[in-house]
Amino acid sequence: MCAPPRRTQARALALGLAVLAGLCAARDAGADPPVPAAGGVQETPAALPWWHWLNPVESPFFPIPEIITDPNSGTTVGLLPTWLITDSQHHVDRIIAPDVQYNSNFGWGAHARLLEYPSPDVQWSAVAGASEHIQRKIDLEFLRGRLRLHRWSFSASALYIRDGTPRYYGLGNSSPAVDATNYTQNQSLVQVTFGRNFTPAWQLAYTLRLQQVDVLAGTLPGIYSIQTLFPGTLGTTGEVLNRLSLIYDTRDDVTLPTRGMRWIAYGGIAGADVFGATRYTEAGLDGSAYWALTRSTILATHFGLRYMPSVRDAAFWELSSLGGGSSIPGGPQQLRGFGAGRFTDHNVFSATAELRQNVFSLNLFRTRIDFEAAPFIDVGRVFADTGTSPFSQLHKVYGIGFRGIARPFVVGYVDVGYGSEGTAVFTGVSYPF
Repeated sequence: MCAPPRRTQARALALGLAVLAGLCAARDAGADPPVPAAGGVQETPAALPWWHWLNPVESPFFPIPEIITDPNSGTTVGLLPTWLITDSQHHVDRIIAPDVQYNSNFGWGAHARLLEYPSPDVQWSAVAGASEHIQRKIDLEFLRGRLRLHRWSFSASALYIRDGTPRYYGLGNSSPAVDATNYTQNQSLVQVTFGRNFTPAWQLAYTLRLQQVDVLAGTLPGIYSIQTLFPGTLGTTGEVLNRLSLIYDTRDDVTLPTRGMRWIAYGGIAGADVFGATRYTEAGLDGSAYWALTRSTILATHFGLRYMPSVRDAAFWELSSLGGGSSIPGGPQQLRGFGAGRFTDHNVFSATAELRQNVFSLNLFRTRIDFEAAPFIDVGRVFADTGTSPFSQLHKVYGIGFRGIARPFVVGYVDVGYGSEGTAVFTGVSYPF
């Protein structure tokens, strides 16, 4: 077995560079991308004299060193040549960001990224990459109706990923760290969401998700493969999820909220195929609220509660999970002192609060970068019985986040959290909730 995966690797992390690298490098984690001002005209890099490329204030290009740390995959280092193409108001219209990186577990790898923002209401992105060993990824996303100003909103995504980093510790809120196992996940997913907008604040949304997941033996050295401690977990599982969500959203901004709230009440039924028996049912509530204490200080809070009233024969990866650097409504919940998927069971509760304080600003890459510090606290638990109090026996994490913001819609972050098993560091794009 290896040592617990939550040992800090912050000494290898140059925080300022990692924040900037996060603007693109961790887009794979499910970010809200930047949106341009309406009617903006792109200024392409070719229009600039060559000497402007050497000035970080005016250049749209910068070769950013990648230093990405994750409790499950370890540290990845590399180079991220990034082009930020802006309009006449210096809002980002397009990001082109290939990279080359090295990870001791998976060898050399490379990615290509294109993020496009044709209008304030439409955005799409394409990411593809691979490493020498195991890792493969293709991620396509499209969203129309982001501002919910018209009758309908629509989003679609397609994902193929082969990932050798996931962990499984067994079920329960007290699953021991010594039971850490590793597996390789081979996932294919297609998801579409149709939203009926009654007002910009009220939406009724239907989501259809089709996915197949192959759980394969783990490959990481020094850690048990999943079938060693948990026989019967290897194999292929198909899922067809039908989910209905009622959304109330009064935030003043989708990506950089300073006031207002968003509440999502949802319920769903998942089967093995379109006409197959029910694998599980779900019901939950996800909320976030924001208060502007001063012009430069925002109190941000988040609450997540997911129940699975019936679980027929759901695979362990379909259950509720707690751990990692971000929360997804109806999906994994954050606990920033532990790696993704640290705790798993039928039901999950999580809550967090952070104080986002603007520290200073710089003009870089032909736009303005604001830097924030955000002390935070995360709490949460998983549980099997619906009669169990979600507020008892909570895991607690304390930490601080460092964020770089390219207004109006780009956020890169480095969050450092400390929990009962040590320190974890996460980097990514967009706020964690």
